[in-house]
Amino acid sequence: MPVKIRLQRHGKKGKPFYWVVAADSRAKRDGKFLEKLGTYNPNVNPAEINLNVDSSVKWLNNGAQPTDTARAILSYKGVMLKKHLLGGVAKGALTEEQAQAKFEAWVADKEAKVLGKKEGLAKAKSDAAAATLAAEKAVNEARIAAAAPAQEEE
Repeated sequence: MPVKIRLQRHGKKGKPFYWVVAADSRAKRDGKFLEKLGTYNPNVNPAEINLNVDSSVKWLNNGAQPTDTARAILSYKGVMLKKHLLGGVAKGALTEEQAQAKFEAWVADKEAKVLGKKEGLAKAKSDAAAATLAAEKAVNEARIAAAAPAQEEE
């Protein structure tokens, strides 16, 4: 039975929400699946991804083929790296402790990058709000200055 790791669409029209599942390749897109591996929400910035790394690695080692989008998600969360490191452990190039240490270091670095992006987006949003307020203040002052001569004439 050929197994694929793919996205299963949920959510309403215009607001997609996906489950990352291991499913028989002959099953319908939103139909029967073997195991739910995680979720993917592209509606927020940055996209929110929750994934069971160990189950995903197990399915990949058993021969499941990810679709292109699922492969990108798995790579983003480090599943492909962990599979690669476990291959090195099986060949004797690394010990399990070394592989785990490399994976943990990569995850910490990735979390720092995501946190930096979230902080940058929050700063950009606050800067945009401050600029909007300053523009409104300038417009109001111009209106007051234009209305002042009209009041003097009366």
